[in-house]
Amino acid sequence: MKLSTKFMTRNDCYKAGRKITPKGIMIHSTATPGVMAATWFSRWNKSYQAGEINRQVCVHAFVDDKEAWQYLPWDHRGWHAGGTANNTHIGIEICEPGGFSYSGGSNMVGYNVAKNEAYFRKAWQNAVELCVLLCKKYGLTERDIICHSEGSRRGIASNHADVMHWFPKHGESTDTFRAAVRAALSKTKVSPDVSASLQVGDVVEVKASANTYYPGGAAIPAWVKTDSYHKVTQVISSGKPVVKGGKTCVLLGKSLDKKSGKESPGIMSWIDVGSLVVIVSKAKEAKTSKENNSYYRVQVGAFSNKENAEALLKRVKAAGFEGYIKFD
Repeated sequence: MKLSTKFMTRNDCYKAGRKITPKGIMIHSTATPGVMAATWFSRWNKSYQAGEINRQVCVHAFVDDKEAWQYLPWDHRGWHAGGTANNTHIGIEICEPGGFSYSGGSNMVGYNVAKNEAYFRKAWQNAVELCVLLCKKYGLTERDIICHSEGSRRGIASNHADVMHWFPKHGESTDTFRAAVRAALSKTKVSPDVSASLQVGDVVEVKASANTYYPGGAAIPAWVKTDSYHKVTQVISSGKPVVKGGKTCVLLGKSLDKKSGKESPGIMSWIDVGSLVVIVSKAKEAKTSKENNSYYRVQVGAFSNKENAEALLKRVKAAGFEGYIKFD
């Protein structure tokens, strides 16, 4: 998927500057046949307040069969749902092919399924890949994806039929879209080296530069970084590294006061391993312990005459050392 970014800075939605913590993704379709993703910039990068456009609307991205265009920052509150989902969801519009029209609201007149199958599959795949990117970035799963019509039924979006007026024509639904995202997410590979760098029992410090526990996660309170060290209590779940917001994370389950060393219940938060500095490594402790249990022997002489060897051994023992004679 080719993703390009060009923010609609003239749109009143962008100017409002409100931020959200994305909790989900809402899939729309444009209901504007033949208008592709790149074209929407000139259509919507206008101000309603200045009388340049007759709609107060803006979404985060448009997807067609060739590319995706991002028009709002992902954590910017969009105007796409017509309800409270604007406060929680990233809005993605899938562009529809040309060659047909609408009547009676969501009725697609003259839509040729066979002719548009290739376009639909490519646009579908690009939408899936964009959702995978966003799920990894914000620690979401396919269960956090809904379409506009589902949002309407939940009472968090306006009364629209998309995308269920279109997907079924190609034998698909929002459920099968979620399944495609789930399958794509399951193929995401995590480097074992990253999670293996930390072990249960390691004592770590959170970097002063870290702002959130992981991309899209909660903000880190100041005391977590300044007052305490933390113990790693979990590095995998269900046999796999834990990935949130696209980053491999570990669980911090105990805190250690930096001044007194007193241990207390921890923050119990998963955090990006890149936000941590190791203070005490269990792996290094184990290596040191093993080295401390090793013995080094010093040879103090070599003799061809046994009596001379025995005489030196007596002097070694008299000096308080253990010793023995080895015959080669």
